[in-house]
Amino acid sequence: MAATADGQRAQGKVMAILAADGFEESELFSPKAAIEAAGGRAEVVSLKPGDIQGFRHMEKGRSIHVDKTLGEAKAEDYDAILIPGGLFNPDRLRTEKEALKFAGAFVKERKPVFSICHGPQVLISAGLVEGRTMTAVKAVQRDLANAGADVKDEPVVVDHGLVTSRTPDDLDAFNAKIVEEICEASQDCHPRHYHMAFF
Repeated sequence: MAATADGQRAQGKVMAILAADGFEESELFSPKAAIEAAGGRAEVVSLKPGDIQGFRHMEKGRSIHVDKTLGEAKAEDYDAILIPGGLFNPDRLRTEKEALKFAGAFVKERKPVFSICHGPQVLISAGLVEGRTMTAVKAVQRDLANAGADVKDEPVVVDHGLVTSRTPDDLDAFNAKIVEEICEASQDCHPRHYHMAFF
């Protein structure tokens, strides 16, 4: 689902993909391919070195190599972050303080944050959704609302650099917005947004 027409729009841009075992296969590989097709790079950041296991809903899918652990990665080295969903991936990440701090650093630095399906659960645990306009898979929409987000049941919702989406069915629109945001983002693009949690 990568947009080949994007050419080299994202050249020089690097996106961190924060994921763990149990990520939804298409929600990681498809945005990664979209950024690479646009000339950018993506690095997988996880809890441990080696490979992490993807799933196609409940069935095992492709695995992917971890480029850096959370102990090695620094938000300042990336232009944006992607948090894919999956039934198990967010639960592993949201209980890890370092994962929440890493996601929060992109908010603090006003860099684009992309999350899909169950991925926004990580942002809930990091205290980053209050007052934001967002979407997620149906099962997570109520959690977002309870955490103070303004929830829209739409394929993609963009709120000052925070881009959220619902399911793999929405990946075409999600990927297009990822490429658009990462290409247009700068340090002063999105002032006065995000409530920064304290860790």
